[in-house]
Formats: sequence, C-alpha cells, structure tokens
Amino acid sequence: MTATLACPRSRRSARTFWLVSELVALCVDIGSTYTKAAAVDLSTGKLLGIADHRTTIESDVMIGVEAVRRKLAGFAAEPVVRICSSAGGGLRLAVVGYEREISAEAGHRAALSAGARVVHVSAGRLDDAGGRILREAAPDVVLLVGGTDGGESSVLLHNAAALAAAGIRVPVVVAGNVVVQQEVRAILEAQGLPVVTTDNVLPDIGELDPEPARAAIRGVFLDQVIGGKGLSADPDFAALVRAVTPDAVLDGVSVLAGQIRSQPDGMPSGSVVVVDVGGATTDVYCVLSPDAEQATLRREAVGVPSRRRTVEGDLGLLWSADALLVAADNEHLLLESERRSLGDWVAVRGDVAAPGTDEDRANEFRLAGLAVMIAVRRHVRAEAAYGVSGGAGGSARSASSVILSGGPIRYASAAERAALIATVLADRGGARSVLLDAEVRYDSRYVLAAAGLLATDFPDAARGLIRAGGLLG
Repeated sequence: MTATLACPRSRRSARTFWLVSELVALCVDIGSTYTKAAAVDLSTGKLLGIADHRTTIESDVMIGVEAVRRKLAGFAAEPVVRICSSAGGGLRLAVVGYEREISAEAGHRAALSAGARVVHVSAGRLDDAGGRILREAAPDVVLLVGGTDGGESSVLLHNAAALAAAGIRVPVVVAGNVVVQQEVRAILEAQGLPVVTTDNVLPDIGELDPEPARAAIRGVFLDQVIGGKGLSADPDFAALVRAVTPDAVLDGVSVLAGQIRSQPDGMPSGSVVVVDVGGATTDVYCVLSPDAEQATLRREAVGVPSRRRTVEGDLGLLWSADALLVAADNEHLLLESERRSLGDWVAVRGDVAAPGTDEDRANEFRLAGLAVMIAVRRHVRAEAAYGVSGGAGGSARSASSVILSGGPIRYASAAERAALIATVLADRGGARSVLLDAEVRYDSRYVLAAAGLLATDFPDAARGLIRAGGLLG
C-alpha cells in the first residue's frame, strides 16, 4: 500500500511530494541543539539506522532535517515521515486559574502533562499588575481555567475580560466551568484572540481530567504556534510537525511502561522514570503503575496525572549552562574552585557545542550529572508538594525502572555512566531515592521520541522499537 505525504526535499523544492512506502518510517526530533532521526521498519519495529545533525536554527531547521534524511536514505528514500520539535524553546505556557490550591493547580498539572514549559501560574482575579507579569512571561499559549462545572463562574468571566484587555495576543485554551465557556469565548474573540474550548480540567472537586486540555494545548501548538516561531521558511513545515518533543517522549515512555509490565518478570508495582538531559532543558517523566493510577483516582484533593512531566528550563547543558551553574550553587553541589573552573569553561565555550577535547568531555559530563541530580531533586519536591506518597508506585521514588537519556549520557563510556550513578546514589537531597531500588538503563539509540511518534498510528512498531532500542534489558 502506498500513500503520499507532502515532505520537501529542500527549501528550493518545498512543494515536491514523495511517494512513500508504509514499510519504513523516518522519525525526526528537531531539538534545540541537535536534530535526531531514526529509520524504523514499520512491520517489526526494527531500528534500521540513526543519524543526527546540528539543528540549523540559525537558518532553516528543514536544512538539518534534510541532512539526516540523506544520511538514512539507504534504508528508505521515500519513508513515512513523523517529526516532533522543541526547537525555538518548545512550548511556553501560562496558566490563569481561580484558587491556587485547586483550579489553578489542576491547570498547572494538566499543562505539565502536555509537554509544555509552564512559565507562569496565576490564581484569583487577574488585575493590571498580574496582566503585566503575564505579558512579561511571554507565553505561546494561555490555559484559562476556573471553577467546577456548574460551580463558581465569576472569576473565570473576570479573567477572560482581563486577558482580553491585557494586550496579550496568543491563543487561549479555555478548560474551566463548561456552563460559561461560550460566554468566555465571546469575550476573548471580541478582542481578536484565537480561542479553543475543551472539557474542564476540574469538572468536580477531586476529579482531575487533564487529557482534553492536554490534547487541546497540543493542537494549538501544532496549528497556531510552531509555524510562527520563524524556524523555517518552508510553507509545509508546520504541517510536518506532528508533536512537541516532550509530548512525543511522554507517549514513548508510556509505551515503555506497558512493555516493562508485560514482561514475565515485570514489576507492575513500580513507576517508570525517564530523565532526559538536553541543550536547553532537562526533563523528568514519570508514568505510574496501574495500582498507583487507581490510587490517584481515589484521591480527594486535586489529583495528580498518572503520566506527568517536569521541565527545568534552567538546567540545559548549552543554552542555559550559566543558569545550571547558579542552580548547582543554590543546591550546594559545587565547591568554589569547581564553580569557577566550570564557569570559565562555559564562558569560553559560549553557545557552541564543545569540540571534543578531553577537558570539554569531562566538563560537559559534569554538567550533565548536575542537571540529572537537580532535575530529579526538583521532581521529587514537586511530588511532595502535591502530596504524592511513594507507596504503590505513586511516586518517582518508587521507580522500578529509570532510563537516562540525552547526548552526553548516550555517548558516555561505561565508567562515566557508573560514576554518574554513584554520584546520584550518594545524594541526600532527594535524587538518591529515585534510583535506589531501580534498574537503570540508557536510551543510547534515542528511541523514546520515535516510539512516541509511532504510538498512535503504528502501535506494534512502537512496541517493537522499544525492544529494539535495548530499553527492556
């Protein structure tokens, strides 16, 4: 069977169409630093080949996509193409809600599960000062929530009017009290704001329903945001991107969790945790065990999504390396001498990837270790703030499997990886509790994002790819 997909061979041939075979997929992740690709046999999930290229964000990201496609053309010159992207900073999302403890917090947790970087959360009636702060956060999308269905509505209506008057010109996803959603839509659209309405993230007290908001945020990002970031002059670029990268990875982690639990010796009581270290952010993903998911549904508070993610925008190894060192200082993880030496190295290197000397490699891996430790600490602290316990697989602290990913970790030697694990296991700031009883593996072939891209249309191939990537032991 064949199908056609609009996929440009280059910027000069943007309207060229490939005749594609459904036997092979080219899964591409356009990252902030590198563009990574995997060629996958769709009949088996076999990983045919991988390639990467420096992300060509300074010119046109499709140049980098074309480069990895050429590297993998020997496996399939005309593949099914699936692309995800976090270039240009990924998705910046602000949440405007009612009470910080309930509806605003519910919106925040829904946003975290949507692969977004939450840059601002406000609660209560939005005033002029709050509007200025919101504008300064520069979100790509605003998630507007408030009230249970049929419950309090005045704050949601007030905040819609305040947003309309605040000079913010970005799409708004409305996921609050459904009784007044059409009135809210009319207020926002009267000022020319793009609006998407969806089911309430908190239809009743204690009932968190993040999936409709997550899907709406993803749709807005793909349809209205990513094409406006100036990443490509190609008119087909926005249509080619199927997901924001963290969303694809979260889907891949869910596939991995299902595969782990389906093994004869699987550990159904433990959570699956993935730590992904990147040039701009370090992300922590946690997918709960089935037992813990049921326990979560019985909670009487806001509740916690069974698939969750935290993103740390100050823990990247390249674009935010200065901020990473500040974070390490705040966590008391560096002696002053090491802080100075790493700071000097980061200043000389600038925003160009290290050329590969022994000193560069050692320093970059040290930064990676710090990013892992701080990101996991923060994830555990966030869970504690949400009231999440470690029992029944309800927390990252009860992980049965931990996967480490990211360039420096993927390419590290066995000795370097062992040293990193030993450092984390010696930590008393929270990171140790996640790795202590877990089996640790490495996404050395970067298959999680690719598996997530395939999960909906080609679920068998996604599961096969997880096996082929060596993540099941």
